[in-house]
Amino acid sequence: MMSETNGSPGSTRRSFLGGASALGAAFAFPTVIPGRALGKGGFVAPSERITLGVIGVGPRCTYDLGSMLKLPDVHCVAICDVQATRREAARKLVDKANGNSDCAAHRDFRELLDRKDVDAVLIATGDRWHANASMLAAKAGKDVYSEKPCGLNIHLCQALADTIKQTGRVFQAGTQRRSVANFQLAVKLAHSGKLGKLHTLFASVYTPSILTSWLPGEPTPPKDVVDWNMWLGPAPWRPYNKAYVAGGWRGYFDFDSGARLLDWGAHTVDLCQWANKADDTTPIRYEPTPTNITAHYANGVKLVLDFLKTPFGERPGWITPLGTCPVRFVGDEGWVETGDSGGIEVHPASLKSELKELTEKTPPIGLDVSAHARNWIDCIKSRAKTAANPDVMRHSHLACHAAALSWTLNRKLEFDPVKEEFVNDDEANGLRSFPARDPWRV
Repeated sequence: MMSETNGSPGSTRRSFLGGASALGAAFAFPTVIPGRALGKGGFVAPSERITLGVIGVGPRCTYDLGSMLKLPDVHCVAICDVQATRREAARKLVDKANGNSDCAAHRDFRELLDRKDVDAVLIATGDRWHANASMLAAKAGKDVYSEKPCGLNIHLCQALADTIKQTGRVFQAGTQRRSVANFQLAVKLAHSGKLGKLHTLFASVYTPSILTSWLPGEPTPPKDVVDWNMWLGPAPWRPYNKAYVAGGWRGYFDFDSGARLLDWGAHTVDLCQWANKADDTTPIRYEPTPTNITAHYANGVKLVLDFLKTPFGERPGWITPLGTCPVRFVGDEGWVETGDSGGIEVHPASLKSELKELTEKTPPIGLDVSAHARNWIDCIKSRAKTAANPDVMRHSHLACHAAALSWTLNRKLEFDPVKEEFVNDDEANGLRSFPARDPWRV
């Protein structure tokens, strides 16, 4: 594990103990140490690797983990999931990458957090677990990469950010577009002044929706097959249905975030926050309409959360075919727009000369997590802030949750970004949190 007393990547307990044992062995008998163990031939010495544990296995985790396993200084040693089939699939994936059969598999993530050989964890459970698992991991001394949304409500996002600060852990929110070239360039243009004074930011989001009815109950499988109680975790109890554990939990109030608004909003609102240099604040006013939620910052910039009629279907008129999660930044003298296709559009045409940096190389698409994972690992070693650090996550997620509550209540809401509470609205403030089951209350 990385040193608890010295943040330097060159000074770890593992490297010290490894050196001491090697010295003793050298006096005991002559030996030949393979180059891989010494970090030669492109391999990273074990003392300089970050050992990884994985909590929650599914399609998104498989994508994230696949990128992380390719990093030469990451070594996955343990995985955890409440479903036996997913545990086994993940264990096989890791063992294949490691070239052995050493990966441990756990049903209860607390067993994984107790392991002394785990430096950092990837958390890619369903949304209901992200904040709780991240906070427990940080308190266990692990650095954390959490998939988004990082908290189901305002209170959990606040508590998570506070916990990371208190424990001194390195945290990366899974809003990976902060580490993708075309989005970075769009933000750079917004910051350069070449668009003129920014006045409107567009963030694409799904049309909000909330499911409150329960699926019919089915016989609960044995705990070793599906640990239903642990799958629910902090969420209210409800009868088992196989559709939930197969991914059909999305859209339900108990399981999903902010009326589904954070599925894309965690990315697109986050990029707008960045473009507006608002990583330390939020909009102060939110107003829902049939086609969007309009928010206003204290500096006069307007944020428009535009609804998509279907996740990948018809788009609002302003969105060109630039892929999923498009954003547009508009100033007095021009605009820039980009999305997951990697393409980028600007107006007026004279701004195209600013795209030379982009056209000289093919940028990664927005769903590529490799650069974001690399940033996390580098920051674990240096103890620097990540691209999507807890402060960034806190404010962009709070903006999304405040917008979602304005839609849920169907009225204008005023928000104090310093106190992080709604102004003169007890009902909205009451919805900043909701109850959790024991023992998962925060």
